[in-house]
Amino acid sequence: MDPAPLIIDCDPGVDDAIALFMAFARPDRFDLRLVSTVGGNVNAETTARNACIIRRIAGRLDVPVHAGARRPLLAPQAVASDFHGPGGLGALSIPDAVDPLASGHAAQALVDTIMAHPPGAVRLAVTGPMTNLALALRLAPDLPSRLGPVCVMGGARREGGNISASAEFNIYADPHAAQIVLDAGIRPVFMGLDVTHEVRSTSRRLERIDAIATPMARAASELLAFSNHVERTRVGGSAAPLHDPCTIAWLLAPELFETRPAHIEVETSSPLTRGHTAVEFRLGPESPANALWASAVDADGVFNLLIESLQR
Repeated sequence: MDPAPLIIDCDPGVDDAIALFMAFARPDRFDLRLVSTVGGNVNAETTARNACIIRRIAGRLDVPVHAGARRPLLAPQAVASDFHGPGGLGALSIPDAVDPLASGHAAQALVDTIMAHPPGAVRLAVTGPMTNLALALRLAPDLPSRLGPVCVMGGARREGGNISASAEFNIYADPHAAQIVLDAGIRPVFMGLDVTHEVRSTSRRLERIDAIATPMARAASELLAFSNHVERTRVGGSAAPLHDPCTIAWLLAPELFETRPAHIEVETSSPLTRGHTAVEFRLGPESPANALWASAVDADGVFNLLIESLQR
């Protein structure tokens, strides 16, 4: 089976970096066409720089990185540097010089790449705010008919929120973009906190990563150790959840997840519940399925995929 064309739209971010490592390490499964970045976990200039750093550690300078939206469509800017460090990559060493970005805005790069392939060929993983994808849909309204599987990290239902009482950060950061994507007919798979909170960086799992002597594994170990430190000192837990890599895991092995058709709406007007995802499983003419919601996960299987990737 030929590797599938893939785009990763992200806001690195510690867990975005782990997701990128997983995808960079699997040329047998993914023909990674580009990485696009957006302001989110940290500002847009920093997320673009971080994607270039991760690309170099992975030894994949063949993959272009396009910078995209600097701010949300309408909502005030939000960042999560408290959880990712001021530079977005925890305590990872940042080089003085960084490889250049590709020319052109990420949204246009998304459109051009998707349209250059047959309908349904290009897969898309979105691990940050959905601003770039929303802008791409405005540039090319027929984009949904050209896209293949789309998996996004975002949303919360039974777990509650991680940036507010009811909202997950990626959706909170640009709720209007998320609603545009949900209304577009793409029917993405949502990896929300309901499953990502089940995928934890336990000491036993990190020991397995520590034992791998590759540049990616060493960097991943540092990043995950930073996340666990934040989890202990800010949240009161012991093992941090691994959010964004769940998108790559689903694209590699969808059987590790249980998903349910759902109708999802995003709160865009209330300051109190901004970014809340109303996930409805009772479907009908007034609430047809517009997404698949991940409701269960084989967490060991996800970490096994991560470790297998880092060993390559």
